[in-house]
Amino acid sequence: MQNTLLLVDGSSYLYRAFHALPDLRNMRGEPTGAIHGMVNMMRRLRQDYPAAYMACVFDAKGKTFRDDLYPEYKAQRAPMPDDLRLQIEPIHQAVAAMGWPILMVEGVEADDVIGTLAVEATARGMNTIVSTGDKDLAQLVNANVTLINTMSNEKLDEAGVLAKFGVPPNRIIDYLTLIGDTVDNVPGVTKCGPKTAVKWLTEYDSLEGVIANADKIKGVVGDNLRAALDWLPQGRVLITVKTDCDLAGHHISIDESLKAKEENREEMIAFLQHQGFKSLLREFGVDPVSGSTPGSSAAKTSPAQGGLFGDDNSATIATNAPAAIPAPPAVTEYETILTEAQLDAWLAKINQAALTSVDTETTSLEPMTAQMVGISLCCEAGIAAYIPLAHNYPGAPEQLSRDFVLSKMKAWLEDESKAKVGQNLKYDTHIFANHGVRLRGILHDTLLQSYVFESHKSHDMDSLAMRHLERKTISFEEVCGKGASQIGFDQVDIERATAYAAEDADITLQLHQAMWPQVEPHAKLRYIYDKIELPTSVVLQKIERNGVLINRDLLATQSNEIGNRLLELEQKAYELAEQPFNLNSPKQLGEIFFGKLGLPVVKKTPSGAPSTDEEVLQKLAEDFPLPKVLLEYRGLAKLKSTYTDKLPKMVNSDTGRVHTNYAQAVAVTGRLASNDPNLQNIPVRTAEGRRIREAFVAAPGNHIVSADYSQIELRIMAHISGDTSLLKAFADGEDVHRATASEIFGVELAEVSSEQRRYAKVINFGLIYGMSAFGLAGNLGIERSAAQSYIDKYFQRYPGVSQYMADTRLQAKAHGYVETVFGRRLWLPEINSPNGPRRQGAERAAINAPMQGTAADLIKLAMIAVQNWLETDQLKSKMIMQVHDELVLEVVADELELVKRKLPELMAGVAELKVPLLAEVGLGLNWEEAH
Repeated sequence: MQNTLLLVDGSSYLYRAFHALPDLRNMRGEPTGAIHGMVNMMRRLRQDYPAAYMACVFDAKGKTFRDDLYPEYKAQRAPMPDDLRLQIEPIHQAVAAMGWPILMVEGVEADDVIGTLAVEATARGMNTIVSTGDKDLAQLVNANVTLINTMSNEKLDEAGVLAKFGVPPNRIIDYLTLIGDTVDNVPGVTKCGPKTAVKWLTEYDSLEGVIANADKIKGVVGDNLRAALDWLPQGRVLITVKTDCDLAGHHISIDESLKAKEENREEMIAFLQHQGFKSLLREFGVDPVSGSTPGSSAAKTSPAQGGLFGDDNSATIATNAPAAIPAPPAVTEYETILTEAQLDAWLAKINQAALTSVDTETTSLEPMTAQMVGISLCCEAGIAAYIPLAHNYPGAPEQLSRDFVLSKMKAWLEDESKAKVGQNLKYDTHIFANHGVRLRGILHDTLLQSYVFESHKSHDMDSLAMRHLERKTISFEEVCGKGASQIGFDQVDIERATAYAAEDADITLQLHQAMWPQVEPHAKLRYIYDKIELPTSVVLQKIERNGVLINRDLLATQSNEIGNRLLELEQKAYELAEQPFNLNSPKQLGEIFFGKLGLPVVKKTPSGAPSTDEEVLQKLAEDFPLPKVLLEYRGLAKLKSTYTDKLPKMVNSDTGRVHTNYAQAVAVTGRLASNDPNLQNIPVRTAEGRRIREAFVAAPGNHIVSADYSQIELRIMAHISGDTSLLKAFADGEDVHRATASEIFGVELAEVSSEQRRYAKVINFGLIYGMSAFGLAGNLGIERSAAQSYIDKYFQRYPGVSQYMADTRLQAKAHGYVETVFGRRLWLPEINSPNGPRRQGAERAAINAPMQGTAADLIKLAMIAVQNWLETDQLKSKMIMQVHDELVLEVVADELELVKRKLPELMAGVAELKVPLLAEVGLGLNWEEAH
């Protein structure tokens, strides 16, 4: 393609790569997702379109002529994310090393530079290919200029533009001027969408024709057009790509400035090693672990020998990576099992396998009601099978019956000695249970492996595959569609279903092979994985399956009462505002608060408007009645919509119970989350919130028993810090808040007032969360200097706590993580961030995370111990909920005394700390009584 110019809209692609790819990071914790996407795209682009001339064009820093013409141009755009900003310079380095000339011209945008170069090339009779995702550049298309979008595989020549937009390229400027450009904040004609714009341009030929005939256009949109007539010429200027930029100092001519260069192999290898891009290194023939190339003992290029990165130790970092990305299988064989003979062959295979990946395809994501559509299996990377069981679209081939297949597989599925791996097998365990099969032998779960060694990252299979295998998997949407047109998996063509489902099982096995070496060598991580997370997953599945009984009549009564109270609050708000308004509208609220009533502005939103969020309402409620009414209204409205109205609808028709779903791999601290319903967020500080718990009841004849760790995080603080005063207070069984008040205020224990104890309690818990003097002052309603004085006195009395905090910050900055007592790693990606607020937030998290994380470990160990006891002693009582530091059981009458005695013993005995663990037990006919 000697007569072709290839231009890349670099600014468009780096943003799209950043948002399209998961949060990839190298071994130093630096973001690399956009870099990875750009390198892949640029290399593939050069391979697919081998042009003699090429350039990658980026936006230069600073304002452009459009900002001068229209100050609101792109004003609504959020600032570039810090994680993307950090990748800009490496992207420029990589693009240059790949042989691409780079252009950045001040005062104009990348689009304008591309337009100018395209015009120059056309004048010389050259063809131009523009790689972009920006629709604005469609105005450049002509017989010599074509647009391509490598992310969507779209190609736009003149016919393509007409087919996509409904107008030819020479009318794109008019088209965009009419509809406006929300991305760039360029207004068009209000309510003029693409169809209207095409209609007008078809009828009146051009923007000038539309303007000339504006009086003929009827209706609201005609009125809007006439209202926009003064604006449209300026909008057209903003929309138009400038094609006569002064490129002096940046570009001489296509021949002299834009000749394609050879890729600099040495620089690229050094760059890829520095970023940890293992599969790309393989493309260069470099072993990603040793750094060696075929026929050599070590990589010959190091940063000190003229690479891109000065004299840093990037080669060492690459060499010491914990695990190389496995080479992809040479062959991929995915089999659809439709006959008994095929099934028998695979049964023989999995019975002999050391480890088998298993996955289910279902009718929904609701674990208690979803029905199995198919099963996929894999025991060797690249070779997998899918067993369709219930695909029922017209023309679907005959399949083995679900009952027959499960009867044949049941012995293997329930055999503890047959090792299995999966991705979130808690869900699949439910699915098998729905069909009378107890899945056992779960040796590994890739969701939990990722969670254990990289808790701060995403753990879904697609993200894991990209991060650890550098492979894009088939998405569910690609198979089933999106939105209203999405079909159920049972309607998916079996051949297509096999490609998707077998890949899931195959990728899961490959992920295990890639990730397990990053967990197995580390004794602490092995303990977290083997002794805490895997058994917790099994227990959680049982708790979910047990469910909890709900008093629907009580909830209906509560919902009615809350509804009446909301009406009262609404009327009260109208009276205070002296007008009716929408209590849920931040805009109307802001107008009344800060316009009509003249309340002080506490803070502003990112767009500059006065904020009316909950924090602002709480502050204003201290002095003004309307914000106080609004706070109560919002709290009750949320209770009603989230719990009193919604809980009855969540009752399973078969069991009569609510079955929450516990998310195990969400919080970096190890804490559990729950949804449908969210049990963690039921308020306990308001009477209405506590009443919600009254609706969680025991079956007739049973009791609810609740066991809650007492002051668990303070006890962990005492253990970790080793502070002698704190240890003594707990060892002596003292009221630790009263003891703290005695130390800080210098009074005898017996003389501590209730106010002093309250202050001490806020200080104790506040410092656990890394609270500053400013935060403490706000919580106590005192001056900042007084708050600082209390903190200083606290650290004087508890020097071990102060030392712990200092040491923890240093450890976090040095390693990028802190640890729980049991060795769980709590990653802090922002701990060394140049962004002050982010860094300070990470420092506060570093103080608190070991305590929250250890508390999470303890409650999980307690769950495991309690479940083992219930099963070993064959008790009828069941665990039905886990909320924060609390375990909730439904206990049959004749086991009540035993459970009351045994439960706190088990919880206190899961670990030996320097202070005694204490669990307090309560019982009642409902959760609120027991709590």
